Amino acid sequence: MNAPQTAVHEREQLYRDMDPHNLKPLWEVLHALVPPQPASPCVPALWTYERVRPFLKRAGEVISAEEAVRRVLILENPGLRGQSAITQSLYAGLQLILPGEVAPSHRHTQGALRFVVEGQGAYTAVNGERTTMHPGDFIITPSWTFHDHGNPSDQPMVWLDGLDIPILRFFDAGFAENGSARSQQVTQAEGSSFARFGHNMAPVRPVAPFGKTSPIFSYPYDRSREALDRLERDAPIDEWDGVKLRYTNPLTGGWPMPTIAAFMQKLPAGFRGKGWRQTDGAIYSVVEGRAAVHIESPAGGSTRYEVTPRDHFVIPSWHAARLESEAGCVLFSFSDRPVQDALGILKEERLP
Repeated sequence: MNAPQTAVHEREQLYRDMDPHNLKPLWEVLHALVPPQPASPCVPALWTYERVRPFLKRAGEVISAEEAVRRVLILENPGLRGQSAITQSLYAGLQLILPGEVAPSHRHTQGALRFVVEGQGAYTAVNGERTTMHPGDFIITPSWTFHDHGNPSDQPMVWLDGLDIPILRFFDAGFAENGSARSQQVTQAEGSSFARFGHNMAPVRPVAPFGKTSPIFSYPYDRSREALDRLERDAPIDEWDGVKLRYTNPLTGGWPMPTIAAFMQKLPAGFRGKGWRQTDGAIYSVVEGRAAVHIESPAGGSTRYEVTPRDHFVIPSWHAARLESEAGCVLFSFSDRPVQDALGILKEERLP
């Protein structure tokens, strides 16, 4: 056996001998652990509402909201099948609640957002306050707060759930508890949190009721849409984003949730956006209008989606993307940007 073959044999024997001791050679995996650029297993994906809604309807026929606890169809990334995740850090699903149903009260350490997709008149209750849900509303369920949902209206309600389940799973920090009652007792008038914190004012001696999460738990769409329309008329249009705003915590000016950022943007009619890429993969819900989404993978390969209202899509980390819209479009999106920002690892590029 010559010298190179001997070295290879000795190296392989070393690996076999140390494996029972739970030891692995870094040099065999270093390039995968510390890659030259993000190499996400996530892939771009689109869930058209036209295809998803029939399955939601069937789910409503075979299981009640109370039986299911939450009747939700998970939007599972094709690159992460079996992991109940849309990106490596975030979960997304579409929840259905039918007329007369109640999704029972519980709480969990995972933070959640609700973005209303279809219907109006149902409610979500958080910490003793209810809010009536309307399409385009952004609603927060803070970590470890009791919450339940009910639908006294005569039409089905569907909303997008976004949670930080994979983040808490990574930290082994997930806890949950069922409420003692089917619906929690209402102790505050509807709109109380918005009255205290939603008008560029705050109580003289404010106490953050939900820790680092916004004290406002319902952000009405009509207010968001008004701001976008005004900026579209009176301010310069960003060449990458159109008109894009982020939701904020009024007590801090920071993110509305410690783990999840949320955004609303409007693409004016005739918009031809420039490309960008960022390390926070983002989940989008189409609110109004139509758009074309162009996505390019770091490894090569491109994807183009034509999206319409109530469609959902994901742009994974470090995938170059750009948006176009002939007639105009409004998009809601969320990502794990607060976590990356806090850790100092967020990276983004605006492409020429």
